[in-house]
Amino acid sequence: MYDFDILVLGSGPGGQRAAIAAAKLGRRAAVVDRRDMIGGVCINTGTIPSKTLREAVLYLTGLSQRELYGQSYRVKEDITVADLGMRTRHVVGREIDVVRSQLARNHVTVLPGTGRFLDPHTIGVASGTGADPARRETRVTAERIVIATGTRPARPDSVEFDDRTVIDSDGIIHLERIPQSMVVVGAGVIGIEYASMFAALGTKVTVVERRERMLDFCDLEIVEALKYHLRDLAVTFRFRETVAAVERRGRGAITVLESGKRIPADTVMYSAGRHGMTSELNLEAAGLTADGRGRIRVDGDYATETPHIYAVGDVIGFPSLAATSMEQGRLAAHHACGEPAARMPDQQPIGIYTIPEISFVGRTEDELTEAKIPFEVGVSRYRELARGQIIGDSYGMLKLLVAPDDRSLLGVHVFGTGATELVHIGQTVMGCGGTVDYLVNAVFNYPTLAESYKVAALDAMNKMRQIARLTELTGGPAAGAAGEGGEPGE
Repeated sequence: MYDFDILVLGSGPGGQRAAIAAAKLGRRAAVVDRRDMIGGVCINTGTIPSKTLREAVLYLTGLSQRELYGQSYRVKEDITVADLGMRTRHVVGREIDVVRSQLARNHVTVLPGTGRFLDPHTIGVASGTGADPARRETRVTAERIVIATGTRPARPDSVEFDDRTVIDSDGIIHLERIPQSMVVVGAGVIGIEYASMFAALGTKVTVVERRERMLDFCDLEIVEALKYHLRDLAVTFRFRETVAAVERRGRGAITVLESGKRIPADTVMYSAGRHGMTSELNLEAAGLTADGRGRIRVDGDYATETPHIYAVGDVIGFPSLAATSMEQGRLAAHHACGEPAARMPDQQPIGIYTIPEISFVGRTEDELTEAKIPFEVGVSRYRELARGQIIGDSYGMLKLLVAPDDRSLLGVHVFGTGATELVHIGQTVMGCGGTVDYLVNAVFNYPTLAESYKVAALDAMNKMRQIARLTELTGGPAAGAAGEGGEPGE
């Protein structure tokens, strides 16, 4: 009756996993995407290029080795865009090959082109571009459809982008030269990641943010530590400021703030959030709508208002992470195929690839305080670890938030080298219902950064033991009889 059992629009992390999961369940699966976008935004313009760029910056600048070899240490004196692009192109090319291989190995049909709904079960797949006179649209039908088209950078109508001087995050990888100065508008994850990278390259960076602080979903102490290090790299922050206009001047631009401040820079990068790529899907033909940011509403199984159509990944909004998108795609495919699958755990790690890294899982101190949930804090600092001295990281830290009553982990927050890797130890303990006792008694390889868990666990345990001892001294039976003439503490 249908050409495919499951048809996926988009080959990014969510779409790829959905198609492969369906194929492994014995269904006829297909993916629609442009030839030059296999792997989606994640591989071609987003996650993979930006994280590869970060690694190239860290290596070529020698930034992570300067504590050992001096502040003037560099692997290469004059770093160019070509130096950075070489590594990025290599990794992107290899990742695209991996995606193609995985799709082929699982017998997923790849339909090159862009898709749009003709009716709830029919997709028109057009090859070429909109300006291509030879553009042809082929009709394909599917019993179930998964929308995984991802997002693009939001571009305010008031800003005139030229992709050279005034750019968005996608334009970063196409810069012709490393700018001497840059204004980053927006202190969200993407904005701060790129601000830290270019600051490490020696670019004079100014971050403009209309809110009072950056990364307000992160632990405040961790954010303050990051801010300190970015200021050490000569990053200037302008909080509670709004951009009124950007005036291009020759090979640069002047950013005009509503407060009247004028900030000259070679490049202005807007990081004003992202917009779901749904405008060309003709959602109305499928009985669907998107909100003002192009996002599609789904239920707990990632099904849309049209039950046989699912949506996964960035196009459904928060948390908009490649890792969660992959799992959403797999779960949506299982539900679409009528196969049982456990729902995604509540505890999902967040990784922010700034310089240095931030990663956390669970709740923050502010969240626990607001919810009136008691907690104790255990902290370990890299400078106290042999491994921290070996790698030259004296600023990193790991923080555990522990429930005093049952000693369960409420949150794990890491700042510094390897943060996005280390957080998974805490995530596993939390996911398995473990307590801080496990970390106290566990043996970690020495010397490692993972040792920080034991140090932080001991710190938290010692604090809880001290509180218990004081409580025992002041809150015993005698204290309870104080109203009968006894003195507290007797």
